[in-house]
Amino acid sequence: MPSVAVKLYSVFFKILLKHRLQSRIQTPSEEANPFGVTSRPEESVAPANPSFTDGIASKDIHIDPSTSLSIRIFLPDSALTPPEPVSKIPLKAKLKPRNKRLDLESGSAQVDSANRHSNGLPARRYSFGPSGAPTREEPGMNGYGGSHDVEGLNLMTSGALYRGYSPELDNRRKLPIMLQFHGGGWVSGSNDSVANDFFCRRIAKLCDVIVLAVGYRLAPESRYPAAFEDGLKVLNWLKKQANLAECTKSLGLQRGSGTEFKKLDAHRHIVDSFGASVVEPWLAAHADPSRCVLLGVSCGANIADYVARKAVEAGKLMDPVKVVAQILMYPFFIGSIPTHSEIKLANSYFYDKAMCMLAWKLFLPEKDFNLDHPAANPLVPGRGPPLKLMPPTLTVVAELDWMRDRAIAFSEELRKVNVDAPVLEYKDAVHEFATLDILMKSPQAQVCAEDISIWVKKYISHRGHEFSY
Repeated sequence: MPSVAVKLYSVFFKILLKHRLQSRIQTPSEEANPFGVTSRPEESVAPANPSFTDGIASKDIHIDPSTSLSIRIFLPDSALTPPEPVSKIPLKAKLKPRNKRLDLESGSAQVDSANRHSNGLPARRYSFGPSGAPTREEPGMNGYGGSHDVEGLNLMTSGALYRGYSPELDNRRKLPIMLQFHGGGWVSGSNDSVANDFFCRRIAKLCDVIVLAVGYRLAPESRYPAAFEDGLKVLNWLKKQANLAECTKSLGLQRGSGTEFKKLDAHRHIVDSFGASVVEPWLAAHADPSRCVLLGVSCGANIADYVARKAVEAGKLMDPVKVVAQILMYPFFIGSIPTHSEIKLANSYFYDKAMCMLAWKLFLPEKDFNLDHPAANPLVPGRGPPLKLMPPTLTVVAELDWMRDRAIAFSEELRKVNVDAPVLEYKDAVHEFATLDILMKSPQAQVCAEDISIWVKKYISHRGHEFSY
């Protein structure tokens, strides 16, 4: 069971949340504002820090002039050091880890549940679907691949400096991208909150990925489908960035003699109407859009699932962006026919069912309010595309969360059509146990992040360097 401190905090949390939700329901609805809001005044915000504090640099970008949609980029410092070619590593170096700190932070894939208990850490209660202890890739091997290609040169030489950091030609590698959608029941939370900033930094380190935390519009100022549209806009923006980076490369560089590149014109680059570069240098230099993962927390998992479905429907039209996997953390699924957990755990900690019903009423349009709405219930008929086309999906659920059964049922449907869709259920855990501010530094939250990194590396590692399961 949760500790006494967590139980007390849950009581005050629910009282405060109920007051805020009811006040927003009782406030006369204003005319729809397409610009919307992406955070609340009461949220504690972590400022962006581009100086690689604790190994992660971050910066904020407003990407849609017609709305408040923004993203926060988290770039791990591992992107700055190109991996040493395997052929140049001495035999002794191949037999020993070259960097003990990185070896530990990557979440050793050989730690099983017995080891967790022996170290005083909580283990997963159950694991549904395929599982097993992966083997670590050979030390010195570059699982994600290094990039020594010279690209985006004009970005480096035309003033693309961001508060002390500018990508350098020979000091970078290509990393996978993870789009992260925060939780908050549609009406609260933000991509730059203290808790979300901490979580994204943790994921960027453990998974060795570039995290793009999405600041989508909140309800009731922007009801459905605003948040879903924002999620898809970010994916399309990422596609545009990848294509612009290629265009910029072709404008600024050409093949020289042999294998060397020569710069034609450092000032030739794609600009907007105000003369500013429209290519994001951090992504142009370090991101690999062909390895894109979606991660959604609570209601953010609903957005991630929607974006994944739209990516599947778009197919090759989304190239060069490819969604290779998605992670749904305690998804905010519901339906008109209650499940066993919805009945038994209706008054659970932090986000109980009555509170979540208020959130759904604020999010869904009043005339379309229905618990079997496609945004709410993942198992309604006719909710395309066919499940067999969905990407590999990891679902994280908590034992004491009333939404757990429907999330497990959705995962079971994916496995029936041969989609890799394991479920990790955590004992004595509550909704948002790995992302809520008061629980962020708990051993359970750390274990959950490590488990996510172990699973996702199967799909973001280059072929031949995947973990074995």
